[in-house]
Amino acid sequence: MSRPVLRRPDASPRGLARPPLTPSRLRRLGGAVLTGVATGAAVVVIAVLVRGRWTPLASLDQHAVAAGSTFAAAHPALLRALVDWQWVFLPTHVVGLGVVGALVFWWRTGQATRAWWAIATMLAAWGLSNVVKELARRARPVIEQPVETARGYSFPSGHAANTAAVTTTLVVMVWPLLRSRASKVAAVAGAVVLTSLTSLDRVLLGVHFPTDVTAGVLFGVGFVLASALAYKHWRAPADPGASS
Repeated sequence: MSRPVLRRPDASPRGLARPPLTPSRLRRLGGAVLTGVATGAAVVVIAVLVRGRWTPLASLDQHAVAAGSTFAAAHPALLRALVDWQWVFLPTHVVGLGVVGALVFWWRTGQATRAWWAIATMLAAWGLSNVVKELARRARPVIEQPVETARGYSFPSGHAANTAAVTTTLVVMVWPLLRSRASKVAAVAGAVVLTSLTSLDRVLLGVHFPTDVTAGVLFGVGFVLASALAYKHWRAPADPGASS
């Protein structure tokens, strides 16, 4: 019994050809570069402020973590759920599930290029988020009575960055197949909810400051959007995988 195919791109040489680098196309590719630069600048600004211990931001961070961890400690059932969520959304788990999702997308649609773009983007975001951690080298929050511990540096949050990157990548990957407004809204809403809950989880457990998760989400979403813009405008217009 043959597998179902939702849509298969044109496999002809013409369908895989790249158009010439015209000035208009270069301008469109410039949008991808600007998106990446803007994302990097936003993360750098936050990193400079937290490394410089800017008083208003440092006070907000510390109070949020203290209040969040105190609230979690007072609700054992919530604390157990937070710890379980933390494990499920480990970067290795999230990226692994994202790669599996991209491979299933390839198998169902035959859109190999789009699937491999998604896999490369998720893996690159994962690797770069770890590089940023090593560059920032921000210590984890210090709480008198911690409810959970975590290893490594704090900025940006790997959980938040990778959840944002993977969910955004998957939404972009399947977007051309979402024909109704309701399905598009559901896909975006699902990505927002998962990323928001993961970010909240990190603060309530007291293992990340709000600025850590904010920078993580900005990095994850911005990196993927820059990658998506570059992919869309680099591929030929005849390539169905780059049409949307």
